[in-house]
Amino acid sequence: MSDSEAVEKLSERDKKHLWHPLTQHKTHSTMLGITKAQGALLYDEDGKEYVDGISSWYSCMYGHCNPFILERVMEQMQSLDQVVFSGFTHEPAVKLSEELIKILPENQEKLFFSDNGSTSTEVGIKMALQYHFNKGGKRNVMLAFEEGFHGDTFGAMSVSGLSVYNGPFEDFFIEVERIPVPTSENIEPLLKQLKKRMKKNNIAGFIYEPLVQGAAAMKMHCAEHLEKVLSLLKEHGVLLIADEVMTGFGKTGRYFASDYLETKPDIMCLSKALTAGLIPMGLTTCSEEVYMAFYSDDVTKGLFHGHTYTANPLACTAALAALELLQTDAIQQNIQEISAWHREFDEEIKQHPQVANTRQLGVIYALDLNVQMERYGNLRDKLFKHFMNHGVFLRPLGNTIYILAPYVTTKPQMERIYSAIRSVVGLV
Repeated sequence: MSDSEAVEKLSERDKKHLWHPLTQHKTHSTMLGITKAQGALLYDEDGKEYVDGISSWYSCMYGHCNPFILERVMEQMQSLDQVVFSGFTHEPAVKLSEELIKILPENQEKLFFSDNGSTSTEVGIKMALQYHFNKGGKRNVMLAFEEGFHGDTFGAMSVSGLSVYNGPFEDFFIEVERIPVPTSENIEPLLKQLKKRMKKNNIAGFIYEPLVQGAAAMKMHCAEHLEKVLSLLKEHGVLLIADEVMTGFGKTGRYFASDYLETKPDIMCLSKALTAGLIPMGLTTCSEEVYMAFYSDDVTKGLFHGHTYTANPLACTAALAALELLQTDAIQQNIQEISAWHREFDEEIKQHPQVANTRQLGVIYALDLNVQMERYGNLRDKLFKHFMNHGVFLRPLGNTIYILAPYVTTKPQMERIYSAIRSVVGLV
């Protein structure tokens, strides 16, 4: 290696060959080199420290490089690293199924592994469509919320409602119909509309982000109104698919957002915090009723979907360790403390003239600035740079600033996040 190569920064070396997600490289050509992470903190190649205010896309909820999780995974690496999950099984997968079932909604009975959040929803959509196909039905339409987001694979894109991601591909999607998120103003006409729509009897499943639409800028809706929608659809044989990739594992103040609802999903989609952000993995869980539609002497009625790294033993081990941490008194207390800190901050900032709206559920907090701006426009970029200059990693979604920090974030670290936001709205 030459002297010039030895001192060349990661950000410069990166430009030669790498293509990053959600990036227009002509206008955003430089990536920040991150060399270390610990707890709620990230460190760049110059040694600058940043509080990870979004848990690296809501995944590292127990902190980066959590020693408890690392130790468990390193131990597992010594005995079994990877094995095909078709025709084989292993202890980490079996144990994870046993432990996860204990905290999932009571109707969930079976677990199907995949690789990430997008594939977990992809599997959920395929389950819903094939469920009716296997039973001799002709239900080929999916129902979804407006502005929902469920991932980047084709089925997941089809049911997502954010055209900024989907525009070039919409001619290739499965058939999807969308409804607005229920509110106190629209719930009665929405229910009336759905009752009329159910007469066609061709909707296979309804996929929804329960209570919080993450990519739609942390938009929140009421459990009472969602409950009415789910109950009606359930009565008409529509499979309910709860996408809890973002909301799952404690973020809403309960293990799952679905725990706030009486009508439980037939299918659940999980990822992100499932493995504490350490190793990619997705899970699609379902009821016994859904599973039995695939249980047959006819091999073609099976769910023929598989990934090479399905139920990877290391990922399952990370998930087991994360699940154990989630149920500790310490983490549950941290969740309550962070929720309380958010409420205190909200009381301080919500009346400011530059703040249009605030909302919170558990450790998820969001505010809308009283200004119009593009989701990936210049003003949004200025906000991002402002936060990074203040040593805080936040990714505004248009005019929405949101916090979803790790459960291990300390009060001083959270105060750094709040202080950076205060400076945006002119409070300091």
